[in-house]
Amino acid sequence: MARIDKTPFETVILGLGHDGRGVAQRPEGHPHAGKPLYIAGALPGERVLARQIRRCRRFDEAEVLDVREASPDRVEPRCPHFGTCGACSVQHLAPERQVEGKARMLADCFERAGVAPEAVLPPLTGAAWGYRRKGRLSVRRVEKKDRTLVGFRERDARFVAELSECHSIVPQVGLHLQALSALVDSLEARSTIPQIEFSAGDDATALVIRHLEPLGEGDRAALAAFAREHDFAIYLQPGGLDTVAPLWPEAPRLSFRLAPWDVELDFEPLDFIQVNADLNAKMIAHALALLDVQPGERVLDLFCGLGNFSLPLGRHAAEVVGVEGDAGLVARARANAARNGMPHVQFHAADLTTDLSAEPWMGAGFDRLLLDPARAGALEVLQQLPLDGLKRIVYVSCNPETLARDAAYLVDERGWRMRAAGVMDMFPHTTHVESIAVFEPA
Repeated sequence: MARIDKTPFETVILGLGHDGRGVAQRPEGHPHAGKPLYIAGALPGERVLARQIRRCRRFDEAEVLDVREASPDRVEPRCPHFGTCGACSVQHLAPERQVEGKARMLADCFERAGVAPEAVLPPLTGAAWGYRRKGRLSVRRVEKKDRTLVGFRERDARFVAELSECHSIVPQVGLHLQALSALVDSLEARSTIPQIEFSAGDDATALVIRHLEPLGEGDRAALAAFAREHDFAIYLQPGGLDTVAPLWPEAPRLSFRLAPWDVELDFEPLDFIQVNADLNAKMIAHALALLDVQPGERVLDLFCGLGNFSLPLGRHAAEVVGVEGDAGLVARARANAARNGMPHVQFHAADLTTDLSAEPWMGAGFDRLLLDPARAGALEVLQQLPLDGLKRIVYVSCNPETLARDAAYLVDERGWRMRAAGVMDMFPHTTHVESIAVFEPA
């Protein structure tokens, strides 16, 4: 393969890619004219000095050396590690333009699927900083630097970013990254700890230490001392998910309240919870308003997890049935329903990607349906559901492409209308698109 020509060149940025990189084209006459060129750190309308860093079959990649003419939408990134850390790729873009870009991504996905909402919902936004209450930090001992790095991956995912702080993570974790790095560096097992997961409830924050070899008493004592000093609950994970166990304190409790519905949910440190607590509460209120449950009605909540939507729905519906594929989440959802005094909210464990004809809840009549699937979407279960009798469907999505695919199925194959859809900024400063759509029978 020919060597990459790294001679700096000027170019004008034509648009923004779905990953937050600027998109440019080579000038006519260039050997690669017409081949998309993705430039990290560049914004639409800017003239930049760039250098190619990678060649791919369908596109090339470059990096910005200098911004010659800046976009009026460019802002100063708050994070000192922006440009190196790969966690937040659009901090240099004004927040309102970030949200507009996500709305365009959703609209593009609908257009490609051949479907469109009758109305566009106003974007849902919340706290832009200190919002990430759950995540996974990579850990790597770097002998050349004689230190252990704890942070997110760099833009080049082969490397761990050397972070002193992170303003997207909740402060009780994001402002203690250096202390966490020093802690791991002090352990005898520092070379066999690949990751640390964090999960913050309202009153406690957990760190789950993944370790590939048994920890000695000295390391366990150091971890416990760190937990006491910084007010963390520390768990150890020597193997799979079933090996997670608390180190200190002996019986920590993680929970968060959904105050508008007088609901409290307990969870385990590796359970799925919505990352952005502020936006989660707004999203639940938004979804319930769109679903418009009436007294006496029955609601089906698919991909229900711990009951994030099911339990608030229980304050309005006569009966709620939540279905989730993870049996552990279902057990904790049932416990949450009991703890909140909601015997009319029932939970079932079922793999929603398989044949569901034998499931008892499939034949029950429901008035409203709420779905909140993973990135793969909900097509398999939608193809099996008897939709007759449903008055409304609300679909919460973390992947606009599968939402658009499933919306096209509901509209084209099942005769429903997509009344409205819009984006929700669950992950500010990233290109992740969370969205919501509401459907009614045609």
